[in-house]
Amino acid sequence: MRQLSDFKGADLVRNVLALIDREKPIHVSLVGGDPLVRYKELEVLLPELDTRKIHTQVVTSAFREIPKEWSRFSRLNVVVSIDGLQPEHDERRKPATYERILRNIAAVKVTIHSRITGNIASRPGYLEEFLRFWSTRPEIERVWFSLFTPQRGATGPEILTPAQRVFVINDLLRLRLQFPILEMQESLIREFHSPPKSPAECIFARTTHTISADLETKITPCQFGGDPDCAQCGCIASMILAAVGHHRVLGRLTAGNLFQVSNRIGDILGGVKKTFKPLPESKPEPFTIL
Repeated sequence: MRQLSDFKGADLVRNVLALIDREKPIHVSLVGGDPLVRYKELEVLLPELDTRKIHTQVVTSAFREIPKEWSRFSRLNVVVSIDGLQPEHDERRKPATYERILRNIAAVKVTIHSRITGNIASRPGYLEEFLRFWSTRPEIERVWFSLFTPQRGATGPEILTPAQRVFVINDLLRLRLQFPILEMQESLIREFHSPPKSPAECIFARTTHTISADLETKITPCQFGGDPDCAQCGCIASMILAAVGHHRVLGRLTAGNLFQVSNRIGDILGGVKKTFKPLPESKPEPFTIL
């Protein structure tokens, strides 16, 4: 929202709500740069979204205090992005340091989300130390982890090697039993072994729209944009829906099979609607009395 130089104040609120009323989502995530930059607009938007019964997620660095009053919104989830343990996080995220985050979330309940990189995966015990710290904080409802997702052909120390990926998966499977605050089901974690091969096979990519700061441009093929390396995808949302898709409903029939059929029917019906345009309304001829 920080890049919304064309939309501020009432204009921003009006245009966001117009987009939401047009698309009619059941869930909205407000992300990047940091929604709390526009905290005054959020104070207006959140009640409107709650009135519309829309589940809302605000992803923030918590550089600013999160209002206690937001606790009244039962469909709101505030997610605080943390880049590892304090030394690494503070160096990368200043001014949103650990000290500042703890001060700014003191009056509310939040979800902690952290992205696991190759640098983190190379340090055994790192994730356990991370969970031990955050599990003692009364403000934390749950912790989520994603794995770093590179663009196709990219290189760098943040990208997990195949061996590191297997190590992290096994570590998460162990830690979820030790730390209940790690809200990641076994089936979800195991999906990291074999992510959806392409956006076309990713239920999350196919059921969501990511809109850029101008409130018009769609980011494709998924939230990462560009050319993401799906074979190395680490998106927790993608893994959640992949796990749901692999759930067997009846015999070998999975929820994913049902989604594919339903989605295909929706595409066909959508094409039919575009092909057959409604006839223009005929205006009644005036009645003349002879």
